[in-house]
Amino acid sequence: MTYSQAVLNGDRLALTRLLTQVENDMPDGRAALIELFPHTGKAHLIGVTGSPGTGKSSLVNQLALYYRKTENKRVAIVAVDPSSPFTGGAVLGDRVRMRDLAGDTGVFIRSMATRGSLGGLAQSTANMVQVFDAAGFDVIIIETVGAGQSEVDVARLAHTTLVVEAPGLGDDIQAIKAGILEIADILVVNKADRPGVENTEKALKSMLELAHPAARIFQHHGSSMRIAAPAQESSSSLTWIPPIQRTVSTEGKGIVELTQAIARHVAHLTQSGDWAVRERARLEVELDALIREELVSRFRRDVPQKQYENMLEKIIQREMSPGEAVKLLMNGRLK
Repeated sequence: MTYSQAVLNGDRLALTRLLTQVENDMPDGRAALIELFPHTGKAHLIGVTGSPGTGKSSLVNQLALYYRKTENKRVAIVAVDPSSPFTGGAVLGDRVRMRDLAGDTGVFIRSMATRGSLGGLAQSTANMVQVFDAAGFDVIIIETVGAGQSEVDVARLAHTTLVVEAPGLGDDIQAIKAGILEIADILVVNKADRPGVENTEKALKSMLELAHPAARIFQHHGSSMRIAAPAQESSSSLTWIPPIQRTVSTEGKGIVELTQAIARHVAHLTQSGDWAVRERARLEVELDALIREELVSRFRRDVPQKQYENMLEKIIQREMSPGEAVKLLMNGRLK
């Protein structure tokens, strides 16, 4: 029996082995991805990102517990960790906090090491998500390292992106500084029992007002914010503006309200047609990335290394621009 058949049959050991094959880009993994692809497209992908220290792992733990105990959904967690400087493997300290999920066959947690490459992780993560999707997991949560390009990449991969903030990190809004507010579908102020939570929420609201000047802001049950378009516009013209949800993930507070906001976002995506738009955009990004990878691979295979190095030396000596070198190398390859 192939890996893909075993995974479709619910074999957890086969799933574990296949994920390793996929992460390491092995031939068996690539073959399985092709076989599994027709079985994908059913899961809800939730991205969780934000600055280090905001409690993302604890929040993910609580979300998984809710979906298991309340909605009986199968949950997969892809946790993108900083690489260990000693082994190159994922640092699993945060995963220890997910001990509440241990022994639950409806939950599968997989850590991935960035190996120092944040932006380059997107394809490997997308492939792993594809395997979980085909394996029948209803909700797949992708938790990022919380730095750099990986945050933007996860927004392209996920249907719903949570940007997690917390008060008392030395800056009113770390998310603004990191430039990731724009990718948020839902803003989560975690550790909301800490001093300064009002300032953090106020700053987030101000940024949302600036981003959506035509919007009308009002409080929703005191802890979340929803922004609607002006009253004269029809309901069909409403655009999704990120609500703000307060949580204290270590105590499970605010989790029900957060899952309700996630459900509202799913309903919005479905009713507006944005779900199909995001799915198309996600697959287009994946296709383009694979095309680039294949073209570079063919190029390096077809162009003699000596010729490539000669061109590189000319660029270093400023005898030729990189643009000229590319044209010459490509023309030489195509003859």
